[in-house]
Amino acid sequence: MKRFGKLLLCFAISLGGAAALQGNSTQAAGGGVSILLDGYPLPFLVDPVVMSGTTMVPFRAISEALGIKVEWNQAAKKITATKSDAAGAKTVILTLGNKNAAVNGAAVKLAVAPQSVRDNTMIPLSFFSGQFGAGVSWDQSTKTVSIISPQKDIYTLGFYALGAYGEVSRIPSFNAMAFGWSGIDRSGQFTTTGTDFKWPQPAGDVTPESLVLNAAAGGTAPYLMVFSGDKELELTKNMEDMQLQEQTITGIVDTATKNGFQGIALDLEGLGLTGDKEKVQSEYNAFVKSLSLKARANSLKLTVILHPLNSSYKGYDYKTLGGFADDLVIMAYAYENETGPEPLNKVDESIRLALQQVSKDKLLLGISVHSENESSVNSKIGLAKRYDLKGIAIWRLGLIGQPVWSEMSKSVEL
Repeated sequence: MKRFGKLLLCFAISLGGAAALQGNSTQAAGGGVSILLDGYPLPFLVDPVVMSGTTMVPFRAISEALGIKVEWNQAAKKITATKSDAAGAKTVILTLGNKNAAVNGAAVKLAVAPQSVRDNTMIPLSFFSGQFGAGVSWDQSTKTVSIISPQKDIYTLGFYALGAYGEVSRIPSFNAMAFGWSGIDRSGQFTTTGTDFKWPQPAGDVTPESLVLNAAAGGTAPYLMVFSGDKELELTKNMEDMQLQEQTITGIVDTATKNGFQGIALDLEGLGLTGDKEKVQSEYNAFVKSLSLKARANSLKLTVILHPLNSSYKGYDYKTLGGFADDLVIMAYAYENETGPEPLNKVDESIRLALQQVSKDKLLLGISVHSENESSVNSKIGLAKRYDLKGIAIWRLGLIGQPVWSEMSKSVEL
């Protein structure tokens, strides 16, 4: 994978506390100071405090949000944090009441010794950022501490549809690429000659087959994406007609195997808006189970793309589908409109609901760059990193653009 330099912006934080503290050495920061991680609030069991002009924060809360392992030794009053990444392993040991920390065995001085506040270890935020590569800045006007998580190597799935060729050079940067060239037509039949999702025409030496072959040769697993909505009940027809369903599944798997795809990305949208939700879920579970069995028999991976659980579409049983698929994409967009960034609280809720039913190592956060911009895209990626999801799924090539791509590369290794 193409790798970019890590974002290691480490700013010391000073709140100019002498005037603000009015002579006190300790002051609660809650209610006055807000802390954002990748642009979205990070919840704390204990409010941050200011000690001698230094912002002190709950160590475990930030550490776990950044994927850092934390262990507490009650007898020695010591906390040990460990993290391993491409840059190597780091172990930090802190002791309550002691200004001396140990970083990979070397002594490092802290501005303020770690303190216990209601059984939570509080440490200087500036020390934390310096040791674990998180960028930290302070906005005096809003009393906001902003933490930017360090770059992380996570699984990335991209989408390539008609009109995406302008960014074909980005394909090798992804772990997998779903080519949107097939679907289900109005009669419920599988097809590669639909209106929007269809097999492209060759352009000189560039053919659909060559794109798939080149992706695989470059280390990006090519997936055949199958799309459909249910506006004209085309999916409903397929779910209820077992013979038609079997033809569809056979057509999908045969098309994937004959054209060199390594997996199938199933994007069947619009189920469960009305009607018997449990019946719809049961029928879709049966469809995906049958497809999964046939796909596995042909050495194909299966990714299932789903409306988020906090959407209006209730035809998707995450728990059961997660057992059939290799991974699930939470399609966390189009909540309000597609002209601006998606609401972070909705995206956050969609992840938390999914995690109640599916293991984090099977979940990808779907991000539509059509909705996002260079200022907002990393907040979505930050949520995927915060919950330690398997990765992200980006809709789509041809829409990303250099500004957004540059920002994304600061957050994930592309």
